[in-house]
Parts: sequence; C-alpha cells; structure tokens
Amino acid sequence: MTLAVFFGCTFIAFGPAFSLFIFTIARDPLRIIILIAGAFFWLVSLLLSSLIWFIAVKASNPQDEQLQKGLLIFGVMFSVLLQEAFRFLYYKLLRKAIEGLVALSEDGCSPISIQQMAYVAGVGFGLMSGAFSMINLLADSLGPGTVGIHGDSQLYFLTSAFMTMVLIFLHTFWGILFFHGCEHRRWWEIAAVVIMHLTVSGLSFCNPLYVGSLVPSYLLMVGAAAWAYLLSGGSAQNLRRFLLCKCCSRRGGGDTLGLMGCQDWYHWTPNGSEKGIIPLSPRPEKQVVF
Repeated sequence: MTLAVFFGCTFIAFGPAFSLFIFTIARDPLRIIILIAGAFFWLVSLLLSSLIWFIAVKASNPQDEQLQKGLLIFGVMFSVLLQEAFRFLYYKLLRKAIEGLVALSEDGCSPISIQQMAYVAGVGFGLMSGAFSMINLLADSLGPGTVGIHGDSQLYFLTSAFMTMVLIFLHTFWGILFFHGCEHRRWWEIAAVVIMHLTVSGLSFCNPLYVGSLVPSYLLMVGAAAWAYLLSGGSAQNLRRFLLCKCCSRRGGGDTLGLMGCQDWYHWTPNGSEKGIIPLSPRPEKQVVF
C-alpha cells in the first residue's frame, strides 16, 4: 500500500509538469538552460529565507508558542516576497540575455521570445518549489507507518500531492503574468501576482482543513490560467480551434511551445516597435504564444 501511495502521489504532483517539460521544453537546449536557471534562482531565494527564519527562531524563546507561530507566519510571508524579488531579478537577467542573443544572431532576432522565456522560467520555479514541498513527504509515504492511525486525516499525502500540483501550475502562470507586467510596466499585474502568492501560501495555514486550502487555490489557478492565456494573445476562438485540432492540422510541425500553431511570432529587437516587440510574418488571426 505504501508503494501505491508513493507512485500515486508522485504522478499527481509531478505528472502534469513532467508532460509540459517533455512536450514544450525538452527538445530545445536553450529552454532547458532557462528552466534550470529559473530553478536555481528559486533555490537561492529559499536558502536566504530559510537562513533568516532559522536565525529568528534561534534568537527567540522556544517555549513561547505564540511567538513561534508568529515567526512561522513571518517566515512564510518573507519567503514569498523573496521569491518574487528573485523572479524580478531573473527577468532582468533574461532581458540582458535577449540583447546578447540578438547581437549574436544573423537575422537580428532572438531565437526565443520573452513570452516563451516567461513560461519556461515559471515552470522552473514551479518544479523546484514542488520538489522541495513534496520530496520529504514522498520519502515518508514509503513507510513504515499508517497515516491516520491516531484519528488524523488519511488524506494527508493525497492532498499534499494535489497542492503541489497546483503550486507548480500557479508558478507557471505567475511567471507569464509577472514578466508581462515587467515588460509593459504594468506594476499592478506584478502586485497581483504577489498578492495571489501570499494568499495561496496563507491558505496553507488552514490545514488540516484541506477544503479551505485546496478549493480556493484551484480557483485562483483557474483565474491565473485564464488571465495568462488572454495576456498571451489567446481568445475563445483560439481555444475552440485548439480543442478541435483544426489549427494543428495546418501547422505541419515546428515549435511545440506555441500551443495554438499558426500564430504571430514575436521577437525582441533593440530598435523594434512597441517597446521592442514587433510581429514577424503576420497572419490574419492572432494565436497564443508562450
């Protein structure tokens, strides 16, 4: 039974993200580099926030339960803010990288758009976040022991897996929203990402009332997904055509990261129009590009 729990929770937590990696990232070495670098930035933010929390706990009275609870809440909130600060630093780094790629390219265009970078960076943040959230639980799920034997919820591992999955997706969508806000100087979009991140992290304090944390988190994920889709140029017509596989039949191969196919590809150039984003080879309909 423990082995079934281990593999079931692993596939729930990381199966969808692994599929995204295989079909949209794994074939492009540049995207793999961006993904690994994004995971590294998240890891550094976790290291710094853990260090601050550790120092605060050691400097406080361990017998004061209210103080320790307050420090835990402070540690979570501080970690969220630090993660978003490192997301901004990663955006600035990728912006410099695009300038270098444009300078090295023969046609003066970057081989990867800022939207694609945002998507891949978000997946990197999410995968590393999910790994640290779930790896210890997966090790414990192998036993020995029985969950809920003392009257606690037997859904602990299952709900943790679903929470990890939603966090990975949220980081992906947050990356798209955050980069779009930085690119167009819409600071309210960045603030919305930070608020959503703080909200999801704060909902974890509702546990073991898992409905109070999972349901709002999934609702936020749906909202963030729709918002990211629209910011990337999506529409109801594009989604319908994608689901009916009509557009894919005309595509005939190419990049798997453009979910809709037949899209207007955007490349960044130093002297381009509209703050460095210009359309190349425009087509009658605008499709989604990540």
